[in-house]
Amino acid sequence: MNNTNINKRTADIEVEAFRPIEKQVEEVLEKINQEKDHNLSSRINKRIRSVIVSLLRAIFVIGVAYIILQPLFQKIATSFMAEIDLFDPTVEWIPRNFTLDNFRVVWEHMNYPKAFLNTFTLTITVSILQLVSCTLVAYGIGRFHFKGANIIFGLVLFTLVVPPQMIMTPLSLNFRYFNLFGLIPEQNLLGSYWPFVLTSSTAVGLRNGLFIYILRQFFRGMPKDLEEAAYLDGAGIFKTFRTIMLPGAVPGLVVIFLFAFVWQWNDFFFNTIFLSGQGNFLLQALQGVALRALNHDHNLLTTPYASLIQNTGMLLYIAPLLILYAFLQKYFIESIQRTGIVG
Repeated sequence: MNNTNINKRTADIEVEAFRPIEKQVEEVLEKINQEKDHNLSSRINKRIRSVIVSLLRAIFVIGVAYIILQPLFQKIATSFMAEIDLFDPTVEWIPRNFTLDNFRVVWEHMNYPKAFLNTFTLTITVSILQLVSCTLVAYGIGRFHFKGANIIFGLVLFTLVVPPQMIMTPLSLNFRYFNLFGLIPEQNLLGSYWPFVLTSSTAVGLRNGLFIYILRQFFRGMPKDLEEAAYLDGAGIFKTFRTIMLPGAVPGLVVIFLFAFVWQWNDFFFNTIFLSGQGNFLLQALQGVALRALNHDHNLLTTPYASLIQNTGMLLYIAPLLILYAFLQKYFIESIQRTGIVG
């Protein structure tokens, strides 16, 4: 056998030896390409599902926002319309005859500056008192273990299910013949701010049970080590509460204050009971503004102009709340998230 034949045979053997390796490499590359295609397809499907979910969520949010905001936008639009625009079928949202007379009429007949000052004074006073009293009660039953704590908390929860109408008569009689358990001469506190002050300062005011429940849960969730470290440093109970616990409970306090302010601002039930319809407050002033603007002619109360005046008065009534929310919405949303009221 000559050398040429030997070399040819050797080359054939090498080809046979390396052929499976090339095939394996091709199979590996094919699998890698298939995996890439699969991953690309998965990412595309995932992206499509994400877009669909986001689109459905956006449609739902827009729908809910439209249901809530449409009446407000409608009132804002009509409040700037002249009476003649109400009979024009081509006018829907944008006034053809823009005017501020509706606000002037409502401003005068509601005596708005005085009504606003009275309502704001009562609301801010009640809100601060409720915030202080409910915080103290919630801290006491949330962080200290003593006999009767669970019973007190049960009574707090019980106030959440008792409708105010059930205690309307006892409350009215209590403040009509108020004598502080016989310790002071009998006083008639109805028609004054005292019923609001007394109920708010003793944590039995409007929806105070809910406030105590929220703050109790908030205080219970705070680390026990903070209190123990303060006690080791020589701080007393009140100093620990004021310097350690309160700064950590700011989100809960913001929520409680805003809830108390809004609910007291919109309260009509207790205002009617305690003040007997007396005093110049926004809600009472709003009730009769259309009638006063129409010179007490009841026959005109069903006219579109009466509705226009009523809508304008409603806007002025809720304007302070809208302004308050516009400035504090960031803190309000953050506080709601941190307190865990939702989600």
